[in-house]
Amino acid sequence: MTTNPDLAALIRTIPDFPKPGILFRDISTLLLDRQGFATAIERMVAAIPGPIDLVAGIEARGFIFAAALAVPLGAGLLLIRKDGKLPGVTVAEEYELEYGRDRIAMHADACVPGARVLLVDDLIATGGTARAALRLLRRTGAAVVQAQFVVDLPDLGGAAALRADGLDVHALVSFPGH
Repeated sequence: MTTNPDLAALIRTIPDFPKPGILFRDISTLLLDRQGFATAIERMVAAIPGPIDLVAGIEARGFIFAAALAVPLGAGLLLIRKDGKLPGVTVAEEYELEYGRDRIAMHADACVPGARVLLVDDLIATGGTARAALRLLRRTGAAVVQAQFVVDLPDLGGAAALRADGLDVHALVSFPGH
């Protein structure tokens, strides 16, 4: 049972996308609802433990929520992108995909050691990208204080893996299954 049924009701489920057997949780319907989107941001802000220096958003939908959170928190916005998408000097971290590997990156000078960072994405499933982002941030000396997601798919284990990595994880809604 989700703790925010009003927000869960605003997230559309699309069966068999992107392939048969998958229940795609579409946050675009939440974003279209101005009150729902505002409520989501308010509740995410309320769950943050203490001051934050940077909100790190994971490409691409994580940017939406990270930017919206950075404003009321008075924090900077750190972009974590697919490798090769950022200009200048970057640091990168590789991670496993279902069929191969990928890399995410951030600017090498984006985070000073000791900065209090909130890691944000729209959805946590298996956790591969989020765990790579956590490793990347920690490598730069960041104090990652929490990871926040709008949607958690707990059956896929990503949030549990982040917790096993020593990170506080918060999600507004959770949906069973894939």
